[in-house]
Amino acid sequence: MSGPRIHFVASSMDSAEQSMATMTRRYGQFDVADADVIVALGGDGFMLRTLHQVITRDIPVFGMKLGNVGFLMNRFSDDDLLERLGNARKVSLNPLRMDVTDKSGDTQTALAVNEISLLRQTNQAAHIRIFVNGIVKLDQMVCDGVLLATAAGSTAYNFSVRGPILPLGTDALALTPISPFRPRRWNGAILPGSAKVVFEILDHNKRAVSATADAHEVRNVVRVEAYEDKHTELKLMFDPDHSLEERILNEQFL
Repeated sequence: MSGPRIHFVASSMDSAEQSMATMTRRYGQFDVADADVIVALGGDGFMLRTLHQVITRDIPVFGMKLGNVGFLMNRFSDDDLLERLGNARKVSLNPLRMDVTDKSGDTQTALAVNEISLLRQTNQAAHIRIFVNGIVKLDQMVCDGVLLATAAGSTAYNFSVRGPILPLGTDALALTPISPFRPRRWNGAILPGSAKVVFEILDHNKRAVSATADAHEVRNVVRVEAYEDKHTELKLMFDPDHSLEERILNEQFL
């Protein structure tokens, strides 16, 4: 059998694991180090986890929907997979990088495909100062939190807190407040993809804040730097009739 060398991964759902067993018998199973493509079986959450696992590898991922949400996934079928992979379009995405300092002075770095979000940890509102490219844009925002989203992530948590949807390929990021109390009329901003955003947590000992890059959480943060990592590229594969760009556009009319 000719075609790309495939490494299959599946979510813990019974249907995904059963489908993986069927497809590995049919198409084989290569070690990830030897594979040309990863086929992920599950939903969008599993797709995000898969992308994080291969984020340092130059290997494309073709997802097939076997979960509840499949915005990043193609339709599932165990037929004609080799033909579909041969005809698939590749979409490249740059993740966000989060450099965090917590109140003990420790630092961490994490990457996000969808968004970096800051959220209050207690019943008290967070007080956050926001810099864009070294300039203070909001001296003090009183809020439940704030997030910075990529175009791919703009339809997820960002959209649920009334942030703007960004068409894929737009060199832009969405900076969106979460339940802002002050300033009341600030609804967020669309920033160029080159922007570097710094969040400083004011009164952090009393008003604790956590920072999350997709699923990676750091608690009790005092400073977060967030920016698009132009040196890291994720490659997703889609069927020709599955346009992620069109899906993102259509979300604005639902």
